[in-house]
Amino acid sequence: MSTGVGVSSCCISGKVQEGTPKGHVETIGGLNTYVSEPEGGSKAKTVIFFTDILGWEFKNTRLLADNYAKAGFYTYIPDVHNGDSLPVSFLDNAEPNLKTKEQLTMIDSVKNTAIVGSTMAPWLITHRESVSRPIVDGFVNAVRQIPGTNKIGAVGFCWGARYAILQAHGRKESESGSDVGGVDAVYVCHPSLVTVPGDFDPVTKPLSMALGTKDSLLDQKKRGQIIDFMAKKTDVPHEIRLYEDQVHGFALRGDWSSDKDKKAMDDAEEQGIEWFQKYLS
Repeated sequence: MSTGVGVSSCCISGKVQEGTPKGHVETIGGLNTYVSEPEGGSKAKTVIFFTDILGWEFKNTRLLADNYAKAGFYTYIPDVHNGDSLPVSFLDNAEPNLKTKEQLTMIDSVKNTAIVGSTMAPWLITHRESVSRPIVDGFVNAVRQIPGTNKIGAVGFCWGARYAILQAHGRKESESGSDVGGVDAVYVCHPSLVTVPGDFDPVTKPLSMALGTKDSLLDQKKRGQIIDFMAKKTDVPHEIRLYEDQVHGFALRGDWSSDKDKKAMDDAEEQGIEWFQKYLS
């Protein structure tokens, strides 16, 4: 099990995007939830977003959920942090885009790391697996009970990506004999705090991953371990795409003023939508 205390400032780097989310808020399974509906309102293809540490109210996440809804998916973003997500203002202390990052002095880098570390460590302990996994499983269970729901996909970013991967283990049985959690397909972007092979060995559902080659939380060695391990799971549909020069958070918090970063964001969005169009149909 991941200890969840090794996240650097890169986990919360990035930009807040322009635009106004079009969805609405409901309470589902006891959690505040952003809901974005496709045209016609069909729940036959449902997608749940498991967020990074900025949580369910982060505008970029809601705008992306709206795009999934436009593509035909009934989309949910639950507040799995129970009101304890880190504020968007914390981005000011986080790792900047790659160009700016390369120009930072050592003192600036050390200062950013200290600020982020003093905030992140206690947050990650509060939201450790023993606390967060039952919340995630419970929300999936609640969505399965919603009339009209058929297949469910999970999208995960950073902290939430690991919990999406755990949902790719499939449904498990509780002590009372009822099914718990588990979805039909998973797509994750720049996962953090994952263990190899521990988190990947039990994967039984289609899994797609978008990984940046400059991700300080998923370095070349760990990326290689994931690629090598998943290559052996020939019975599970999977894909891993590498995004050149992209840092942690690129799929959700990239810099739209950079053509390369904007293209990476667009390509990562398309990757997830195509995966679910294939495996939730």
